[in-house]
Amino acid sequence: MNSNTRKLNGSEILMQCLLEQGVDTIFGYPGGAILNVYDALYNHPEIRHILTSHEQGASHAADGYARSTGKVGVCFATSGPGATNLTTGIATAYMDSSPVVFITCNVNSDLIGRDSFQEVDINGVALPITKCGYIVSDVTNLADTVREAFVIARSGRPGPVLIDIQKNATSGECDYSPMTPEEFEAHPDRRIARLKATHHPSISYPEIDINAVEELADMLDKAQKPLLICGGGVVRSNASEEFRELAHRLDIPVAITVMGGGAFGGYDDLKTGMIGMHGSQASNMACDACDLLVAVGCRFSDRVTLNPAGFAKNAKIAHIDIDPSEIDKNIKTDLHIIGDAKAVLKVLLSKLKRDRHNDEWKKYVFSFKRETEYDEPKNGNLTPMQILSAAAEILPQDTMVTTDVGQHQMWAIQHFRFDYPRQLTTSGGFGTMGFGLGAAIGVQAGNPEKTVLHVTGDGSFRMNCNELATEAYYKFPIITLLFNNQTLGMVRQWQHLIYHEHYSQTTLDRGPDFVKLAEAYGIHGRCVRDEVSLRQTLTEAVNSRFDGKGWVIDCRIDIDEMVRPMVGGNSFITNFMLY
Repeated sequence: MNSNTRKLNGSEILMQCLLEQGVDTIFGYPGGAILNVYDALYNHPEIRHILTSHEQGASHAADGYARSTGKVGVCFATSGPGATNLTTGIATAYMDSSPVVFITCNVNSDLIGRDSFQEVDINGVALPITKCGYIVSDVTNLADTVREAFVIARSGRPGPVLIDIQKNATSGECDYSPMTPEEFEAHPDRRIARLKATHHPSISYPEIDINAVEELADMLDKAQKPLLICGGGVVRSNASEEFRELAHRLDIPVAITVMGGGAFGGYDDLKTGMIGMHGSQASNMACDACDLLVAVGCRFSDRVTLNPAGFAKNAKIAHIDIDPSEIDKNIKTDLHIIGDAKAVLKVLLSKLKRDRHNDEWKKYVFSFKRETEYDEPKNGNLTPMQILSAAAEILPQDTMVTTDVGQHQMWAIQHFRFDYPRQLTTSGGFGTMGFGLGAAIGVQAGNPEKTVLHVTGDGSFRMNCNELATEAYYKFPIITLLFNNQTLGMVRQWQHLIYHEHYSQTTLDRGPDFVKLAEAYGIHGRCVRDEVSLRQTLTEAVNSRFDGKGWVIDCRIDIDEMVRPMVGGNSFITNFMLY
């Protein structure tokens, strides 16, 4: 027996295991089944707990914390509705490969299956949207379960893991021996060691195929019109430096997915912009004309490929990804390399035959790149470009940005120049409205020294604006930039272009007064309709950041503002281009 072995109850064992993992922040909401855990937490002031207004807000906050810091996020919720309220946040993290450990507690083991008060099979509910799920009914299994959950969440392709602990396991006692993460992963008696030994894809990946890397180096040497796609895997694997070196040594234009924002410098001369439905003309034309497309950490979603049959139709396609299940799932490739993006790119850089220039190809690609012009204000309102240009100019360059989902999301990604990995936090795969404010709370909690900008629309903001209470209580000086067009803008845009202007249930000509709402929570609120007052307000918000009060800036824009471009080709929209 280890000399440090102690007899502890399950709730204290959970706390000790979280401390083993270096957890310093938890987001959550208590309830009956998880009360033993919160009682143990009471004795651990070294772990900061952020009480949100709703479990969904906690889930998004833990996700935002994880994405912006690179650490594993942690979220607590109780049984029944507390657990099911997490599901949207779990799915959001799953689709965007965000490492979060969700810990719920359930009713006692002897009550399971009896439709007990607030009983739910949350593990069954969340099975399709988690990387792994656990049910703990025996306290003796708790410590290793928690340790394993953290390994799985952060390893391989990261993702959310759920641990559902039955209440008797939080009160029961057993021996606990401390163990560092390194000791646990190397311990031959632990399942993780066996998974690592077999290169299980949930936590590891096969050895890099050197022959495939050499073949890719040869393809790059021969290509006359190469294009790189920078995906979210470049961010997750901290491969930005290697990716940039590859692009510059071979002088290759770079298109970026939504999740790849910040992984390749926003001011870099090789950047063509976002690719796909709302991507730049330069990126989409380059994809159409290239003879070699190399996608790194990109899963070829439908919003990127649009029409798979015609995607990069003139090119050989090479795919680098850590997840074997993504290979040839959406787009058939000519070459693939399974592995961590950083590790693969390091080997590839060592195998390049020569550095080169692609002047003629770049001249063609960048002939389609044009600076976005200001639209004229309509009906006395601001334009999206006025809003974003003012924010980009006035806010610190290293401002961290979270977005909700809709037109404002696309405008922000199109017009902000994200300079470093993890600067942008957005819901790419699941498209979760209401994600942004909770995520901003998590980002601010994990990055207290940074300015955090939350970009949202009036439709998205309504969904989880109750988290203003959390922002205010913890004195998070988040600046919310609200694009208020009194409609569900992106859906209205489709209705305008595709559904013969049948604006069915998308007009939001109703409350609240967002300024009064902000003030009710003790947060600064202001409505702006012109560029002068917008710039004055943004300047005031930045200068007053250290007073511990956030801002909600209600920016009025015209109801018929559109996201341009909008490129057709998938099941959502017909074949057309709107530039």
